[in-house]
Amino acid sequence: MKTSMLQKTGMAIFISACAILVAVLFLNHYKLDSHKLEEAVNEEDYQQLAPILEPIFNKKYGESFSFNATTKEQLQNANKEIISTYSITEQDIDLSLKSFEKENITYDNTHVAGSFPSNNISDFKKEKLQAYTSWMNGKVYANSDDLKKELLTTARNINNSIINDKGFSDYKISNLQLTITRAASEGPVKSNPMLWFLLTFGLGVLGALIYILPKLKLLPGIKNDDIYHRAHTGRGWIGITIGVLLILFYVILYWFPEYMTGWMQLVDPVSYLLNGGAASQWFFYGFLYTIAIAVMGVRMLIKYRHSKYHIIRTSSIIFFQTAFAFIIPEILILLNKPSMDFKNIWPLNYTFFFDYNIQNLVSSGTLGLFMLVWGIILAVVAVPVITYFYGKRWYCSWVCGCGGLAETLGDPYRQLSDKSTKAWKVERWMIHSVLVFAVVMTAGTLYTYFSGSSSLLGIDTYSLRSTYGFLIGSVFAGVVGVGFYPFMGSRVWCRFGCPLAAYLGIIQRFKSRFRITTNGGQCISCGNCSTYCEMGIDVRWYAQRGQNIVRASCVGCGVCSSVCPRGVLKLENNDPNDRFNEPIIIGSEQVKIVE
Repeated sequence: MKTSMLQKTGMAIFISACAILVAVLFLNHYKLDSHKLEEAVNEEDYQQLAPILEPIFNKKYGESFSFNATTKEQLQNANKEIISTYSITEQDIDLSLKSFEKENITYDNTHVAGSFPSNNISDFKKEKLQAYTSWMNGKVYANSDDLKKELLTTARNINNSIINDKGFSDYKISNLQLTITRAASEGPVKSNPMLWFLLTFGLGVLGALIYILPKLKLLPGIKNDDIYHRAHTGRGWIGITIGVLLILFYVILYWFPEYMTGWMQLVDPVSYLLNGGAASQWFFYGFLYTIAIAVMGVRMLIKYRHSKYHIIRTSSIIFFQTAFAFIIPEILILLNKPSMDFKNIWPLNYTFFFDYNIQNLVSSGTLGLFMLVWGIILAVVAVPVITYFYGKRWYCSWVCGCGGLAETLGDPYRQLSDKSTKAWKVERWMIHSVLVFAVVMTAGTLYTYFSGSSSLLGIDTYSLRSTYGFLIGSVFAGVVGVGFYPFMGSRVWCRFGCPLAAYLGIIQRFKSRFRITTNGGQCISCGNCSTYCEMGIDVRWYAQRGQNIVRASCVGCGVCSSVCPRGVLKLENNDPNDRFNEPIIIGSEQVKIVE
């Protein structure tokens, strides 16, 4: 009774901390002036933004929604004016044609816009026309009408790019809104972030630990106590609510970070301590991610305290996330060095070969070159070699942050993974399609970096990588990968989307010493192994037949072995030539090995 009351108290504290965390988003008010704007942005942006945002200077807004709506409207109105001012019109094209003959025209881009008046606007148009039509030099046109058609098409392409050149793209608006909102923020959270940090993260961790620690009185291991009938773990209303909140969080994080400035201010003290600057939305996310793995890791350590394998594995996950994924990259920023998660491997780290990252590493001296070589060695050498000896588990279950979150925060939902053959077929097609997508995208990125051309086989490489970043890096890995824990189990991203998991899996399936061996003669078909396999493997099917499990999707978490009451399953690293042993058939009269 005392334990139950203590856990209820802990849960009440945790829920209160979560409620305060949500309330933080609505506690501040917002007021922008020229001084705040000047401090927040660089000089060039300030010169452009000050006249645009002047109408809202010194106006007080009670919450971020109205403030951001107003600033976005001002920037979009500025875009309309910029487009109206700098767009190349048909009249401009007619002026350009005055520099050419009426018939038998040999195009020369140095003559284009020669009849334009001399001013900033016309100079911009002239410069763009010359740049966009250089490929036409020497081309012969029968008459001015044919040339006009070509120039009008070029003008449309130029006009489509004006927002990026002179105005505010959606991406830039989002970044500016985040910067401006932080600068304009006033109120209790900004004034005393440490207090609110303690009321949110402090109370949240305390409440979670008060709820978790009494589990030490229980026997270790998984308990088959109505997991499919609980509202939290069996797709009930609590699980659905948590899933919806996770999805909403990721949507805000990726596409509307200007609305979570209050959360960033909460962790400003930690950010200043580690990297010397204010927290971004990614610092807040990294801190929250690390805290979640650490706290839920304590739960895992208590739950599997009977297993040395799980104690070391969980400790490894917490260490790599805390040190390599969070603290070290932030300290590198403080030291004015390129930031890098040293355990993040291509193609999971799909931006590693992006031009800006390569240039940043190359220009950063010895450390940057080391990081570049380290990343290549990890992907090309370490992955196949270590996977040969230890299978996917060395990374997916011991090192990876995505796997770490799935193993800790996602553990209550591991039984929800679909074990059907249909799900397995979908999984294989999806995860290998993402791997192919990642390889093609990276090939295009490297082609552009070395050749300078942004078109590969008629495909725009910049569009290709932005599409990958949106669909795979954001929607799949974040919104679906974590938000769907309460619906599809804890390894949705690892099963269906992670390109590195696909790469590791191919090696594990065909060239690895790792396997899970089975003793079919001892299997009682209880189904624990299949129930708790987070990767959707029907382990019992293999165990009943005495077949070793060498599925490409297996991450070697070892839970199936831990929950088996008969010791049927064992994780091994043996000769790959002996991976497939013969199944054992148990009959009413004898036990025999089928050859």
